[in-house]
Amino acid sequence: MSRGAGSGETRAREPRSRGASKRRAGREMALQMLYQREMGNATTPQVLHHYNPVDLLEAVRDEPQEDTLVTISGQPTQMREALAYAHRLVEGAAGHLAELDELIREQAEHWRLERMSVVDRNVLRLAVYELLYEPDVPKLVVLDEAIELAKRFGSEQSGRFVNGLLDGLLRSHHFPGSMT
Repeated sequence: MSRGAGSGETRAREPRSRGASKRRAGREMALQMLYQREMGNATTPQVLHHYNPVDLLEAVRDEPQEDTLVTISGQPTQMREALAYAHRLVEGAAGHLAELDELIREQAEHWRLERMSVVDRNVLRLAVYELLYEPDVPKLVVLDEAIELAKRFGSEQSGRFVNGLLDGLLRSHHFPGSMT
C-alpha cells in the first residue's frame, strides 16, 4: 500500500486515550487485512489466521510521524486489544460487504466501486461499518480516522475523496450514535 500526501482538511481529533490508540491501531491493522483479503483473493478466516501485525509495524516504524501501532507494540495487552478490534472490524465489514458497498455506491455518483483504489474502497468499507455498527464511536471520529487512513495509505487525492464521500453519507443517512 502506498502512502499519500495530506490534503490539509481540518477536522475533530480523536482524544489520545488508550482506547483511542487501540482503536486507531486496530483500524490500521483492519485496513491491511482487508487489503490482503482483496488483493490475495483470500477468505476472511484465512486473513485473520495468517495476519501478522509485525508486517505493519515494519512498514510504519521508520515514518517521521508518531505511529500509534509502534507506540503500543511494546504493550502486549494493548496490542491484543487492538488486534481484537481489528478482527471485529474485518469480520463485520466482510459480513456486511453487500450492504456497505451499496451505501458507498449510492453516494459515489460518478465512481464505480470497482474503479476506486483498493485502499480507498476498504477505508470506506471500514468507516461505513463503524458508522452503522459501532455506535459508541462518534461519527466525526469515524470520519476523521478514515480520512487519516486514506491520506496515510492511499494516494494524494484519497483523503479528499474519502472525506467527500463520507460527508455526503453523513448528510444523507441516519447512523446510530452521537456526532461528537
